[in-house]
Amino acid sequence: MTRMRVSEVLKPSSVGSKINLCGWVRTRRDSKVGFSFLEINDGSSIHNVQVIATAELPNYDSEILKIGIGSSVEVEGVVVESPGREQPVEVKAESVVVHGFADPATYPLQKKGTSFEFLREIAHLRPRTNTFGAVARVRNEICRSIHNFFQSRGFMYVHSPIITASDCEGAGQMFKVTTFDLNHVPTKTAEGKTEIDFEKDFFGRQTNLTVSGQLEAEIYACAFSNVYTFAPTFRAENSNTSRHLSEFWMIEPEMAFCDLTGNMELAEAFLKTIFADVLNNCKDDMNFFNARIDKSVIETLTHIVESEFVRLSYTEAVKILETSGASFEFPVSWGVDLQSEHERYLAETKFKKPVILYDYPKDIKAFYMRLNDDNKTVAAMDVLVPKVGEIIGGSQREERLDILERRMRESNLDPQAYWWYLDLRRFGTVKHAGFGLGLERTVQFVTGMANIRDVIPFPRTPKSADF
Repeated sequence: MTRMRVSEVLKPSSVGSKINLCGWVRTRRDSKVGFSFLEINDGSSIHNVQVIATAELPNYDSEILKIGIGSSVEVEGVVVESPGREQPVEVKAESVVVHGFADPATYPLQKKGTSFEFLREIAHLRPRTNTFGAVARVRNEICRSIHNFFQSRGFMYVHSPIITASDCEGAGQMFKVTTFDLNHVPTKTAEGKTEIDFEKDFFGRQTNLTVSGQLEAEIYACAFSNVYTFAPTFRAENSNTSRHLSEFWMIEPEMAFCDLTGNMELAEAFLKTIFADVLNNCKDDMNFFNARIDKSVIETLTHIVESEFVRLSYTEAVKILETSGASFEFPVSWGVDLQSEHERYLAETKFKKPVILYDYPKDIKAFYMRLNDDNKTVAAMDVLVPKVGEIIGGSQREERLDILERRMRESNLDPQAYWWYLDLRRFGTVKHAGFGLGLERTVQFVTGMANIRDVIPFPRTPKSADF
C-alpha cells in the first residue's frame, strides 16, 4: 500500500486509493452499532483524517476501544468519499496497529482549551495542537521562501560562525564562551589589576556567542558579491517581554556594489515575497490564524503585498511626528531613537502602509553604517510595518578606511581588534549594503501570535532553558 500523509489523503483525487496512514489520534468516538471514528493527524495539515474502524477488526475490543487522545497508530485501508460535510473523504480501515498508547488520565492535551502559558511548560507536546502545528508549518514556509528568494537571485548562502571574538553591535550584551572550571578560573595581574587570564582558555582569548553574522557576511560579499546568512544569534539581554528572546534566528543579506537605494529595493521585494508565499501556500493555516488569533492578519499581509512602500527620511519623519497632534508616551525630537509607538503611527495612522525610514542620526546607529556628507546622519534604514513597527533594519556600510577607524574610536572600539574587517577597506574596498530580518519577529507578525515565545520551538529566555 502507498504511504500517504494526511494532506494528501484529504485531496478528492485520493478516493479509491489503498493507503497506509500513520499519525496520532486527536479524538475517538464510538458508535453503539459497533464501529469507532478515529480522527488522525500527522502534522502535514491542520485538518484531520477520519478513520472508520469496525468491530470486525481483530483488535477492536482489545486495543481500538482503549485508544486515547495522543496515541500513535498505523492504519491500512481504502479512501472513500465522506457522507459528512466537514471532510471530503474518510478512510475505511482494514487494519489498525497501535504503536503507542497515551493514558487519558495523564496525557496533558485533551479536547478542552489549554492556555499558551501552560503549553510553554510542555513544549515537547505543544506541536501536536492546532495552533502550534500551524505556527510550525508557517515558520517552515517562511524559511523555504527565504532560501528560494535569495537562491533564485544568485545569492550565496554563507554559514556564519556561532562563536566569535567580535561584537557586531557594540552593545556588549553577549553570552561568554569558556571551558574554564568556574570554581578555578585562572587570573593574571595587569597594570596593577587582577583579571581573568583568557590566554589560558580554549581559544586563547575571550569569545562569545554571536549577536549577528553581518561582519562575516561582509567578508564573503567582498568576494562573491551577493550573499546571505541564516543562522541563530544570541543576546544576553535580561528582557522578559513578549517580543524578546535570548536565542533567535536572523537572516542577513549583504550585497557588494550596492547602495542604500538598492538595499531598500531588496528589502521591499523580500517582505512582499515572503508574505505572498505564506498566503498562497499556507491557506488553511492562515485561515485558522485569521479566525482564532488575529481577525485582520490576512487583510494586513495582503495589503502589504499590494502596497508600494513609502520612503521617508528620519528628519521628515520627526517633523511629521512633532506636528501630528498625537499623544506619545515618549517625546519626539531630532536625535532620539524612535520608539515603537512612533513607528506604528507612521505605518498605521499617517500612511496606512509600510514605511522605509532612512538617514538616521549617526549617534544612535552602529559604527559600521556609512557616514553621510552632512556628517550628522548615516545611510541607515528601517522598514516599518503596521501593528509592529520596525521589522527590518539595515544600512549601507562604511567603505572608507579612515572614516571607519574614526567611527570605531568614537564607539569606544579598538580598531586593532577588527583588523580583518578593516582589511576589507584596504584591499579592494567597495560600497556595499545589507540588512537583518529576525525570523521569529516575522513569524509573529505573519501569524498574529501575541508572544514571541510561541513562534519558536524551544524558547530561550531569562531563567528558562528547558527542553
